[in-house]
Amino acid sequence: MTLLRYVCAVVLIISALSFSSCGPDNRAEQDKKIIVVTTLFPLYDFTRSIAGKKADILLMLPPGVEAHAFEPKPADIVKVDRADLFIYTGKHMEPWAQDVLKSTANRRLTVVDASAGIKLALLGAEHHHAEPGTGHRHASYDPHIWLDLENAATMVDTISEGLCKADPPNCPLYRANAATYKEKLSALDRAYKESLSHCRKRTLVHGGHFAFGYLARRYGLDYISAYEGTPNAEPTARKMIALQRKIKEKDVHYIFYEELLNPKVSEIIAKETGAALLKLHGVHNVTKDEFKNKATFLSLMEDNLVNLTTGLECK
Repeated sequence: MTLLRYVCAVVLIISALSFSSCGPDNRAEQDKKIIVVTTLFPLYDFTRSIAGKKADILLMLPPGVEAHAFEPKPADIVKVDRADLFIYTGKHMEPWAQDVLKSTANRRLTVVDASAGIKLALLGAEHHHAEPGTGHRHASYDPHIWLDLENAATMVDTISEGLCKADPPNCPLYRANAATYKEKLSALDRAYKESLSHCRKRTLVHGGHFAFGYLARRYGLDYISAYEGTPNAEPTARKMIALQRKIKEKDVHYIFYEELLNPKVSEIIAKETGAALLKLHGVHNVTKDEFKNKATFLSLMEDNLVNLTTGLECK
């Protein structure tokens, strides 16, 4: 966060200049579209599905950048200065968001924490039923809430209400679009439940950080990740040995790896156990090609279901 403190004064000056060219006349030329800044790809995709042509929606996280390694730049704060609405996942996923908000001169900004109303799990299988506020460090909470499709529906509602607050005249449209999108989430959830209820294997082995806990719990899977920390962490030798033992014990034939991360750990595990590799997309962000080819949250989750049915040997 040193960068943010350093550039704060500069950003305030830039913001003042920006507002001089972003006054009521220019906004009228844009048909009074509201400007929305979203941090992660799921929020960006949910928001564009809800807002349609009534908003200009910006994704702060550049395509191809790993979400956990992202650090906002002065230009990102300028975007927030110009925005009507800022949407982030929560302090556990974007710990830098509060610094961005403190650095902005934008007093009309509506801020939406998309994790509002969602029960956060703690990282690690042993904490599945733990509640927030137990004295654990903030970093121990699992922030990947969008991978439970019921949570995704809650996020859609929260974003819709944020849009209503920022742009009341178009609120009926936002709520109608949110309802339509939630029907699509519900249909995909049913497809997951049906497809994953007939699998020979119930153990999802992932050679990355603990990202798929919510997904695994929703569909009754036993989830094992190589490590619980950030994607930049490395599993210990003891953890690797234990993981290989578990794979052989459960007769697991596929190891999953994440998007935008070096699959080195997954490749080592696969080589040692004879398992094959499959991608499981955490949907934190998309590659440049995925963004160019108009990938969506729903399309990526549909691809995940295909790979899960293969990897878990489902009928």
